[in-house]
Amino acid sequence: MGANSSSISELPENEYLKKLSGAEPISENDPFWNQLLSFSFTTPTNSADLKLLEEATISVCKSLVEKNPRTGNLGSLVKVFLSRTKELKISAECQNHLFIWQAHNALFIICCLLKVFISRMSEEELQVHFTYEEKGGAGPGSYGAECEDLIEELLCCLIQLIVEIPLLDITYSISLEAVTTLIVFLSCQLFHKEILRESMIHRYLMHGRCLPYTSRLVKTLLYNFIRQERSPPPGTHVFQQQTDGGGLLYGIASGVATGLWTVFTLGGVGSKASPQLEQCSPLANQSLLLLLVLANLTDAPDTPNPYRQAIMSFKNTQDNTAFSSSNPHAFQINFNSLYTALCEQQKSDQATLLLYMLLHQNSNVRTYVLARTDIENLVLPILEILYHVEERNSHHVYMALIILLILTEDDGFNRSIHEVILKNITWYAERVLTEISLGSLLILVVIRTIQYNMTRTRDKYLHTNCLAALANMSAQFRSLHQYAAQRIISLFSLLSKKHNKVLEQATQSLRGSLGSSDSPCPDYAQDLNVIEEVIRMMLEIINSCLTNSLHHNPNLVYALLYKRDLFEQFRTHPSFQDIMQNIDLVISFFSSRLEQAGAELSVERVLEIIKQGAVALPKDRLRKFPELKFKYVEEEQPEEFFIPYVWSLVYNSAVALYWNPHDIQLFTMDSG
Repeated sequence: MGANSSSISELPENEYLKKLSGAEPISENDPFWNQLLSFSFTTPTNSADLKLLEEATISVCKSLVEKNPRTGNLGSLVKVFLSRTKELKISAECQNHLFIWQAHNALFIICCLLKVFISRMSEEELQVHFTYEEKGGAGPGSYGAECEDLIEELLCCLIQLIVEIPLLDITYSISLEAVTTLIVFLSCQLFHKEILRESMIHRYLMHGRCLPYTSRLVKTLLYNFIRQERSPPPGTHVFQQQTDGGGLLYGIASGVATGLWTVFTLGGVGSKASPQLEQCSPLANQSLLLLLVLANLTDAPDTPNPYRQAIMSFKNTQDNTAFSSSNPHAFQINFNSLYTALCEQQKSDQATLLLYMLLHQNSNVRTYVLARTDIENLVLPILEILYHVEERNSHHVYMALIILLILTEDDGFNRSIHEVILKNITWYAERVLTEISLGSLLILVVIRTIQYNMTRTRDKYLHTNCLAALANMSAQFRSLHQYAAQRIISLFSLLSKKHNKVLEQATQSLRGSLGSSDSPCPDYAQDLNVIEEVIRMMLEIINSCLTNSLHHNPNLVYALLYKRDLFEQFRTHPSFQDIMQNIDLVISFFSSRLEQAGAELSVERVLEIIKQGAVALPKDRLRKFPELKFKYVEEEQPEEFFIPYVWSLVYNSAVALYWNPHDIQLFTMDSG
């Protein structure tokens, strides 16, 4: 791992860290802080170096945990950081690199220490380390009430830093570190199996001094995601050693530039950035993760989650209607920019989860998205997620599917997707699709997902949502591509074969059980019931299309006639008799017209006869059924699903954050 990596393991021997974690109290005015904070680095990003850094930090923390209650040095470090942030805004405007650099370094050390503290102690113990106050004549130190809000002051300061400091090359690192430190503050959830419903950090964030910043924080995090600002090149935001002496600023730092702190040039000039960082903006990624964590905090007993309220209610900058007085956290954001970012970033779980949250919870966003004339830019990335189901984790697939279900609740969406014509869908490998409507492609991908699920995961939840989306669209099917029509009937064929197989197994099992009472009989009745539910749903989807838009879908009628024998066994089945009436009538009507036209008909001639017949078929002969409409409803206690999911994304995707997998209690390592 190179000399740099091995140097990280020597950090516990660093004289400045030893002093910080030692037995001597260090006042916040001590020149020591200038020496400690004058190091130049780019934070390690690969997991091996981050693990080494974590281990080195643990070693420092062991000493700090033991001695800090008497020295209060952690509190002094926090106060040094707080005092320096008061001048950050003006430092950014004046391009005062040194000031920003040292404030960043202070926050980096706080974040490293805090991460270890939170993973290894309760909130009560953590608070003890932040409540030291020196008192003359009262021994080396005691705990004072007036210092109890140092944690709240730090949290509030971090939020102010994020929302108020302009994002420049020289402030990028400290903005990123502030977002990261807030994630770390909330990371206590990782070390609990159960969902935390009350927490000191939650209380600070939902009440008191942090609360007025709610909407500005959510807005800033969203804009960080939208802008996708890349990390500035090394050298633009930290000090690099200069051969000519480097002038006054470098001279101030040169006393420690040769110390062990210089190991933190990992990932700097001449080092290859990780592929993850080359492809994305660290600040955008981290901001989105923090936003998801905040939005999924549980409501306090007396207060709904203000961050969720802000996400549920923000409006477009072009919306001039008055804000509701009932929601103090509402704000405005540019919906066009947000939509573009959501379309471009759907490869990541976290962007898909944000899209789900916005469509499900914010009616302003949902209305805007459904009114877009370029909806294919959003839908195509979602379809790609489902198409590559084998490569995605199940949670990502669920989110993509639920997004489609929410969109298909809207009749306008279901009409418009058949008017959007796409050319050359290169990622669809089963068949060359040179020209197809977005609606037909959506049907193909959803059916493929059902078939994958039938042969692999056999997840009833996945089946239900896929079928619900198809059902919602069925009355609006228009000009179905011949391949989409074939796949609808092919899926029915697959279900029919499965039905017959389970029926045969059930019969054999029943015969066997009559002759022997030893072995338990498998529950084929339950399997049969599930398959018959799915068959019923597919018949309803076909029926809905035929009764509402028969004349628009000659390819579906063609596919139905081509495989007419499939439906024979279901005509007299008690579970399907009613729904089969219309399908049977359509098959009989068009079969008769084709027989009258003679034998050896070409495909083109058959389609022509179908189109003519669709006009001639009296509509009143088709029995009307209630319209198929399914609405997505979040399950009770959704936090039981979403909180572990969000934290698994933080664990797997956060930039420059490492936690020991053995410490994680909230989820198992394969749940991400």
